Amino acid sequence: MSSRSSLPSAVTPDPSADVPLDACALASSHPDLDAADVPLPAALVSVRPTRLGGPARGGDEEWVAEEVPIALEYNGLSHAVMLATPLDLEDFALGFSLSENLIGSPADLLDVEVQTRAQGVALQLRVTARCELMLKERRRTLAGRTGCGLCGTDSLDQVFRPPSRPLPPLPVDRSQLIPVLSRAMRELSEAQPLQQRSGGIHAAAWCSPQGEVLMVREDVGRHNALDKLVGALARAQIDPSQGFAAVTSRASFEMVQKAAGAGIALLAAVSAPTHLAIRTAQACGLTLAGFVREGRATLYS
Repeated sequence: MSSRSSLPSAVTPDPSADVPLDACALASSHPDLDAADVPLPAALVSVRPTRLGGPARGGDEEWVAEEVPIALEYNGLSHAVMLATPLDLEDFALGFSLSENLIGSPADLLDVEVQTRAQGVALQLRVTARCELMLKERRRTLAGRTGCGLCGTDSLDQVFRPPSRPLPPLPVDRSQLIPVLSRAMRELSEAQPLQQRSGGIHAAAWCSPQGEVLMVREDVGRHNALDKLVGALARAQIDPSQGFAAVTSRASFEMVQKAAGAGIALLAAVSAPTHLAIRTAQACGLTLAGFVREGRATLYS
């Protein structure tokens, strides 16, 4: 898969630096600019809020998470619009495509072009002819919210998608789950530069069987963060049987389904699961841990 964009893996804003240009406003006020000349929107934006009550805080500025419409277009066909953090978009394009069963393997995604437009960002994905035919047969357009779970699913048959292959064995010795999961969540909390600045970002991490955090992707949407992680793993050709995923959110049905679809055998969440997520994890053989905090966790499957 090739790409015409070079995207950073993380952004840590410098409060002393000038606030980045708003790419959408720039494109709107200068329609003669080519998309390649317009920068991507910043992941975080500096604002000057009015604070009412509470303890005094230093400085008048604070960083807030940006939320940008991201359109995914496959071979020129508009398929989905998601609200997401404009970062790691190549990972998002691949991870979303795999999670939604729009492609069968990373090799089916031939090219990704990132275009900044007046209203947001468009991801132009070029896929194989076979995938294009499948897309045309199930074509739909969805407008996703950051908290959405089943956006654009137009029939019950599309909701439950069992993994295409059996999940690998649990990569962690069950007797060591507490120290391993505790380490993963501890390291994850320290590996979120956007969350540390803004307080409004979710994260998904890839962890070793010993709990070491090896890779992190952040986004305003918990599903988007996991899609980005799935895409990053696929791009790096990392074997999903060699670790597990940890997320800074609740464990919804779709989070379980995305993890299982990627071949991940263990999903650890800092918050609660839903009943449907538990039933789905049990059905596909995924180990689901919720309320993972220092020294404790709850196993649901």
